[in-house]
Amino acid sequence: MKKILLPLMLFAGFFKMAAQTTINVFSQVVFYDGYAANVSNPVPANTIRLANYRYARKLSDTELNSFQNKIQMNVNIGALCDNYDRIGGVHIALVPKNQTTYTLSDTGVKRFEIGRYITPFMNKNISPTTVPYTYEVDNLYAVFSNVTLRNTYDIYVELDVFGVPYAANTQVVGCSGRNDVFEGTLNFVTYNDPSVTTSYNNLLPLLDSNELNNYNNTDQAGETVRLVNFNVNQSTDNAKFFIISTPHGANTNGEEYVRRENQVSLDNAQVLTFTPGGKSCEPYRMYNTQGNGIYGTSVKTTAWWTSWNNWCPGDSVPIRSFTSPTLAAGSHVLKYKVPTA
Repeated sequence: MKKILLPLMLFAGFFKMAAQTTINVFSQVVFYDGYAANVSNPVPANTIRLANYRYARKLSDTELNSFQNKIQMNVNIGALCDNYDRIGGVHIALVPKNQTTYTLSDTGVKRFEIGRYITPFMNKNISPTTVPYTYEVDNLYAVFSNVTLRNTYDIYVELDVFGVPYAANTQVVGCSGRNDVFEGTLNFVTYNDPSVTTSYNNLLPLLDSNELNNYNNTDQAGETVRLVNFNVNQSTDNAKFFIISTPHGANTNGEEYVRRENQVSLDNAQVLTFTPGGKSCEPYRMYNTQGNGIYGTSVKTTAWWTSWNNWCPGDSVPIRSFTSPTLAAGSHVLKYKVPTA
């Protein structure tokens, strides 16, 4: 997982560190069965339960004003009554100014994902019972500090993890009859870093939490293709695109167990090619306290992990990106394809 080493300077026998600000967005919010009807349990102050699996909170002007150009996002997920590997993420929602609440289906809300993670197989009775995820999200400074954007929208942060308690109800001591699955905490740590010089002045959300496969969620029949049509009002230099993607599907030859090339093109020119995975999952073994068929009982080699695995239970998902040197005003098409899926 990604870690940030804060710059330290030695002066007369003591360390001086860049002044940091921590913005706590969520503290141990409890998630419930993702397939069940929404619970009515109380929520923390200023927090909206959008679903059993997602919470939202508006960032205040004071919080937004405290962000500086270096931003680290820290998420901690705690074990309750789901002992399987599940998917979760963090999203930014742009809600029309002064609209006091909203729903997941609200068409006036613009949303984009800023981080994704996979929970480990956790037994709440065995330590460690929490898993940390860390992300470098300096690019968000251009969002949080954009006065024009803030005059049009309120900026909300959403935290989600989709869990179900059915296995834990019988396999984990103390989980019989319970429907709480995980708990989550989210903090931003921010400070000024003079070495960060990249800045952005426009934001264009393109797609959020979009499923893709080759049988009923594709834009080209028989292939695994997603086409994203978008428009820019004026010519743009060095437009940077961010992509978060994870392969899922545990059947024979499923996406979780076969590493496949992913291709991204912009206006028919290929701009990014990658194959998910490519790392050992052993560093996350300590968090997988529930016995499972992924880790087994013995340490595996890096070659074994990288021969088949696309992501690790307990790891954050890479945020990939590419830059278009010049993007002309007008219509464009972003194409995401997995040829052998």
